Amino acid sequence: MDHLRIVKKVYSASGGDYKVRDRHGNLVFKVEGVYWSWRSERIIFDAGHNPLLSLRCQLFSNHDRWKAYRGRSFNEKDLIFSVKRSSIFQIKTNLDVFMATNKREKKCDFKLKGTFSEDSCKIYKGNSSTIVAHMEKKDTVKTVVLGRDTFEIAIDQNVDHAFIISLIITLYEIENPIEVKSP
Repeated sequence: MDHLRIVKKVYSASGGDYKVRDRHGNLVFKVEGVYWSWRSERIIFDAGHNPLLSLRCQLFSNHDRWKAYRGRSFNEKDLIFSVKRSSIFQIKTNLDVFMATNKREKKCDFKLKGTFSEDSCKIYKGNSSTIVAHMEKKDTVKTVVLGRDTFEIAIDQNVDHAFIISLIITLYEIENPIEVKSP
């Protein structure tokens, strides 16, 4: 398992700034919110600031659906995957992930179970018991004072790390839909 740390600024102008570092403190990914957008959008960049994928909340979705696209695109031909709540009413958050090739969405390709209020979540391959990633919230006095949320993630080495990071960010955004944005 590889280990990464996500740090999210709680207060940011775009409402969606994250930095992802490896265990040595090296920047691996950076996530930025899109300014002046009618809907929630996030772009994930590699350490060289190359756009890897874009996340967008679907408007008027009963299941809080988000879609991920290649690079900076929001074109359906560049769709990689979509994420939605397993059901409209949930006590604990369960998200289903459908790869773009899974057009019928009869069975999910990945599943997220857990919540930020419980401080952890697990990502499973389909509906199996195979865990491909695990996230735990790791706030300290310092991160709370600085206005940051911190998450530790263990990811299976055979799974795309940007994909897992995008799922964790989507979970955070679904559970925290209203953010206070600084001027």
